[in-house]
Amino acid sequence: MKHVDDHRDPARARELARAIAAETTRPWRIMEVCGGQTHAIARFGLEELLPPRLSLVHGPGCPVCVTPPEILDHAIALARRSEVVLCSYGDMLRVPGSTVDLRTVKAEGGDVRVVYSPLDALALARELPDREVVLLAIGFETTAPGHAMAVYQARREGLRNFSLLVSHVLVPPALEAILADDDPATRVHGFLAAGHVCAIMGEAEYEPVARRHRVPIVITGFEPVDILHGIHRCVVQLEAGRAEVENAYPRAVRAAGNPHARAVLDEVFEVTARRWRGIGEIPRSGLRLAPAFAGFDAERKLALASTPAAEPDRGCRSGLVLVGKLRPTECPEFGARCTPEHPLGATMVSSEGACAAYYRYRAAP
Repeated sequence: MKHVDDHRDPARARELARAIAAETTRPWRIMEVCGGQTHAIARFGLEELLPPRLSLVHGPGCPVCVTPPEILDHAIALARRSEVVLCSYGDMLRVPGSTVDLRTVKAEGGDVRVVYSPLDALALARELPDREVVLLAIGFETTAPGHAMAVYQARREGLRNFSLLVSHVLVPPALEAILADDDPATRVHGFLAAGHVCAIMGEAEYEPVARRHRVPIVITGFEPVDILHGIHRCVVQLEAGRAEVENAYPRAVRAAGNPHARAVLDEVFEVTARRWRGIGEIPRSGLRLAPAFAGFDAERKLALASTPAAEPDRGCRSGLVLVGKLRPTECPEFGARCTPEHPLGATMVSSEGACAAYYRYRAAP
């Protein structure tokens, strides 16, 4: 607790806020990429500590929010098969596919199991040898090593009734897509990179993005002092005209990341194009199982069509929220037709979504 308390120290937070204000002489827009950081910013009221010229915008760092509807449609179709047990993390049950969600299918009798780790799904595959156990494997580089190890272990044990429905996405290509928009009104000048992603991948993959687009990228943690420290380092770079990858979270992140996790990722997965919900297809922004592990790929194994599904039209503007073009409270549906009890889109469903953060920690308009 002392370790956590050190990074929630109000005096240190106020000191950093004063330092940020002293450094800021021009209007800057900084995007925090991770949904966990967004929730911390809203929960602790960090934006209220910042100078008026400095704006924080919220990025696509919520894995539930960016999972495309066709992946949910695949999961729903599998859950309706009598021979399949569909395993998912809890947030995904309420995310709409093109028509319904997994919670509806579960209520109709589909065998949908909520799991807390890939090991839970592996255990089910051992217990139910006559059923195909499919794990809906979503997330960024943070969760991908666990899913890779599950497949690795399944092959080692000869578990032929286990497979992954993969929807893993990668952060650097998403930053490239956001920076491709040259609208000066919504241009992002710097990024706070998610510390847990960089704990796996390290710094190197961000360096071409910073260099090509002349934007500082500061690797940042998740507590209030961490986030304010990351903002301060980003502003210092912006004011000095520098654009570098900087590690402001050294207690968790090494320059090379986690070499063991990266090795298993390289063996089990390969890079592919991936559709992002609300954003569209981004080249080389996802992972799929490598040919050597194709027998564990649910899409190939169970002959699922790869046709993109249409986004359900519910008046949701989460796509604009995910790329920093719209604040949740600027959506006319926020807090009216769209609430956590009756969400219109994934950014209100997910515990990491920006709309859920604003609804939980800020008064609805």
